[in-house]
Amino acid sequence: MTKLPRSRLVALAWRQLLRESHSGELRILFFALIIAVAASTAIGYFSARLNEGMLMRASEFLAADMVLSGSSPAADEQISQGQAQGLDHAQTVEFSSVIATDAGIQLASVKAVDKAYPLRGQLKRADKLYGPEQPSSGPAPGNAWAEARLFAALNLKIGDSIDVGNKSLKLSHVLTYEPDRAGNFYSLTPRVLMNLDDLAATGIVQPGSRVKYRELWRGTPDQLAAYKNLIEPQLEANQKIEGSRDSNRQIGGALGRAERYLNLASLAAVLLAGVAVALSATRFAARRFDASALMRCLGLSRGQALSLFGLQLAILGLSASLIGALLGWLSQFGLFYLLKELLPPDLPSASFGPALAGMATGLVALAGFALPPLAALGRVPPLRVLRRDLLPVPASSWLVYGAALFALGLIMWRLSLDLQLTFALLGGGLVAALLLGGLLLLGLKSLRRVLARASLPWRLGLGQLLRYPLAAAGQSLAFGLIILAMALIALLRGELLDTWQDQLPEDAPNHFALNVLPEHKAAFEARLAELSPKPAHLYPVIPGRLIKINDQPVQQIVSKDSRGDRAINRDLSLTWAADLPTDNELVAGTWWHAGEPQDMPGVSVESELAESMQLKLGDRLSFVVGGLSRDVRVTSLRKVNWNSFQPNFYMIFEPGTLKDLPVTYLTSFYLPPQQDRQLVELARQFPAVTLLQVDALLAQLRSIVAQVTVAIEFVLLFVLAAGLAVLFAGLQATLDERIRQGALLRALGAERKLLVKARRTEFGLLGAASGLLAALGCELISFLLYRYAFDLTWHPHPWLLVLPVIGAVLVASAGILGTRRALNASPLTVLREG
Repeated sequence: MTKLPRSRLVALAWRQLLRESHSGELRILFFALIIAVAASTAIGYFSARLNEGMLMRASEFLAADMVLSGSSPAADEQISQGQAQGLDHAQTVEFSSVIATDAGIQLASVKAVDKAYPLRGQLKRADKLYGPEQPSSGPAPGNAWAEARLFAALNLKIGDSIDVGNKSLKLSHVLTYEPDRAGNFYSLTPRVLMNLDDLAATGIVQPGSRVKYRELWRGTPDQLAAYKNLIEPQLEANQKIEGSRDSNRQIGGALGRAERYLNLASLAAVLLAGVAVALSATRFAARRFDASALMRCLGLSRGQALSLFGLQLAILGLSASLIGALLGWLSQFGLFYLLKELLPPDLPSASFGPALAGMATGLVALAGFALPPLAALGRVPPLRVLRRDLLPVPASSWLVYGAALFALGLIMWRLSLDLQLTFALLGGGLVAALLLGGLLLLGLKSLRRVLARASLPWRLGLGQLLRYPLAAAGQSLAFGLIILAMALIALLRGELLDTWQDQLPEDAPNHFALNVLPEHKAAFEARLAELSPKPAHLYPVIPGRLIKINDQPVQQIVSKDSRGDRAINRDLSLTWAADLPTDNELVAGTWWHAGEPQDMPGVSVESELAESMQLKLGDRLSFVVGGLSRDVRVTSLRKVNWNSFQPNFYMIFEPGTLKDLPVTYLTSFYLPPQQDRQLVELARQFPAVTLLQVDALLAQLRSIVAQVTVAIEFVLLFVLAAGLAVLFAGLQATLDERIRQGALLRALGAERKLLVKARRTEFGLLGAASGLLAALGCELISFLLYRYAFDLTWHPHPWLLVLPVIGAVLVASAGILGTRRALNASPLTVLREG
């Protein structure tokens, strides 16, 4: 038994790989690996940089990367700990105050900021009312900026003075934009911005004053994470720390959905490339049985024979991974160029992490899908040199499928897909493959009766399918997987994203109105009907606090740091309604009906809050509302669409429960652009009403939707390339037999035209069957994704019926192209080799 040195074995593997580089299976294997690595790398870079970029954009709604807020100043130690981490720091103090002038007074929301504010985003001002805005640093000491509504309410002009407490400040500019304003829906307006150095002179902030202190921090993710871990155990009961991802429900939800879409599209591309790797590796092993047997006869051990071919695949995999990583790195630059109008100009630079992770993904796919077929090369008996009918003992099915599933699990872990999305995709695909594969086998068997009456091209084409029905069913499933993946990603692009975007229509409410007094309700509602094409319903609002659940104090029931814990430590905005709001959906219980006798009034609770507080139907809740106690029973649980920009509530009471208490009203409405003067007139007509603008938040969400849309269209290119790799790998897997069959038919007198028609018939039928399987599988998977992963209402997709036609054209064209060698090969040469 000859034992080759390791260096000789590597050199032999390299020479053989170069000599056989022209073979179809190696080219497809190489191409499929490049696609898998390029897709994974490009999506890794894109996701990492886009996520950072979107977080930077989302950070504008905090004016920082992280904020420590509370009703009392932060401790000196909390500040010094952040500075010790190397974080940039800014401070703001917010409070309500009466602004006094010679002409009158006006309640306003005042923010005092230091010279470092804002750390993210831009503060904008105008030099005159309704003039062009421009970025600027905050007001200098002794000066103040105010919104146009304050100028209108008090008949002020630039250069006038206002009194904030004991301090007189000069109005130097009009305040047009605060980056962190959009995240605070319930701040009082109009707004006044002053310098923090002037705060002490106002004399307003005293012990017991209602003041909000915010410590703003900016730094790297590692610095922020270290500071957060350090400070969280020290937080007081009245303090909280939040980042850009959790500071705003709409922004956080948009970022999360963007990542899920990108990961799903990326997984489809990588899985298709993995199937191509598996098919190509199987042919790679089958075509080297003779070479392995010969080397065993020449003295190579079983382990060395296996190592020789393993080294060939390793060299091929490393080369393809390097090229794929480079292509992925270049691809993300092209994508970011296309998105330059949507993204911040100062995106963070890319590290080597996504490239290394992409290469690892390709090598894991190669190992998981190619090692089981490769293992057969080590079991080829040397006697095969004399008897070509001898085949190696097949590997255990557990080994083959276990390796593939392990590789698949590692790839999913790399992409961080959640369990619901993973099970919906894989579970739906597996069920569709089993059911539809069985139906396809039955369909093929039923075609035998048609075969006798068919023309010769049809008999040849159908005969090829019926000769090996399991192989035909497998090919059809493989081709169907290609069409299914591309159709599913197209459906995601064309429908799921559109559905999401439909939740943010152009006329989505962009203003909130708070503190509408009962005596002004009718007049305000009438005025809104004149200004807005879509005014929302006015909801009564009264603050109240939940104190007991089933006569037990809530602090003994609700777990700390949960949503329920945050809800019981503050007053909730309570309302009542006779009808279920349009953006709410009952998930348990029933809505109340007039005239039904009840032992106590009912309340409907938002489902996620109910789960956090361990509430169930029939529980008794005790509230303190306006100094009075109110007991109610949970009659229903609601699912709330928090992204609708409509007034939403955790608790909705049965009408009549709170009727003897003083209330104000809340609504949202859409005001077309360039209507600032009408808004000022509305504020003047109803001075007690607080008007909040959320245009900036809507623009941010629409920007994220646009970014995700373009990103998924970009990933479709990788899915298409991976699908083509699977298609040609499947054709290559049967090429040897097709060449022998074509040579035999031509030797018996068949014309080339007849063989082309037979091939077209065969692949056209395969493609049509694959398209039908893809249509049915796409409907099944989309149902599971809609129902369990994306939480959307599913409905049939009639356009999927064109997939059989697309499949027939695509597979027939690729089949003729991929098997042209079977038509061009010399019959004499093929039969001699056989």
